[in-house]
Amino acid sequence: MSRLTLALDVMGGDIGPHITIPASIIALEKDPMLSLLLFGDSQQILPLLENLPVSIQQRLTICHCSRKIDNEHGISYALRNSKGTSMRLAIEAVQKGEAQGCVSAGNTAALMGLSKILLQPLKGIQRPALISVIPTVDGEKSVMLDLGANIDCDAENLYQFALMGSIFAENSLNLVYPRIALLNIGSEDIKGHKSIRDAAVLLENDTALNYIGFIEGNFLLNGKADVIVSDGFAGNVALKTLEGAAKNVIALLKGKSKNSLLKPIFSWLLRHLFKDSYQRLKQINPDEYNGASLIGLTSVVVKSHGGANVDAFSYAIADATLQVRQQIPTKILAGLEKYESSEHIKITSDY
Repeated sequence: MSRLTLALDVMGGDIGPHITIPASIIALEKDPMLSLLLFGDSQQILPLLENLPVSIQQRLTICHCSRKIDNEHGISYALRNSKGTSMRLAIEAVQKGEAQGCVSAGNTAALMGLSKILLQPLKGIQRPALISVIPTVDGEKSVMLDLGANIDCDAENLYQFALMGSIFAENSLNLVYPRIALLNIGSEDIKGHKSIRDAAVLLENDTALNYIGFIEGNFLLNGKADVIVSDGFAGNVALKTLEGAAKNVIALLKGKSKNSLLKPIFSWLLRHLFKDSYQRLKQINPDEYNGASLIGLTSVVVKSHGGANVDAFSYAIADATLQVRQQIPTKILAGLEKYESSEHIKITSDY
């Protein structure tokens, strides 16, 4: 493994340092080649770092700042008042080359806006997107984007999401010619918004991409597609619905439900009607799939869930380190250059 440094917005999320600092320590214990810049209030951070081994202390740097961006702030207010906040300073550390990636559980819109301004989208990309790996019932993985960064998307945006998602899947999941599908309300060609139908035409005409058609929400975890593409509104709703359902099912299987009647009935159904998937469902750990990456930027930025626990945030840090080591932004740029001859790729950026 190569040495690397990440910048963490430790004030982000619902609980802040009481989650992000223990998660940082776990990440450092697991990865001896990792160093962290901790941006946040030192008075809250220091008590959580007591009695650490020297090997951990040497790889932690506290960058004091007393201001943060709250989740309830709108994007315009957050951007205008971001100077000196933990989120902005963490992103600026990446911009200056002091860190190779950033992790935050803070305001998603602010993180997206600041990252686009300070780190810039890759050449040819109109809009970066939030992408995440999701598990499938057959034990494999798929990727899904956009998950909330872009509410309104036209056909060109969706096409570029598909292209970036395909390159991400090739490199992160070691897939060859990954299957791409558009999330829609039906599988028929006439279904969905015009932007989705137009995006389907663009993808069908690009033989370099393995487009397989529309996919409905009930097939998201079935491994039918390797790359699932949607606008940010539908993608965010779909992902959070999946996460909530998965956590409830897992809690039920592990005996955490207070409903004594529902648990045996549901467990029996799973054992007898879904025999092949039952053990896999029990083994799925939602914390491992915490957060999403802002794909299409010149550097790695990972957005953790605001309500993530310690283990989940540590997985977000590990995800960022893996993407840095895999040089995902560089590989996406190389992949885009390979497709530049396509008439669908726009070389100019809207930002």
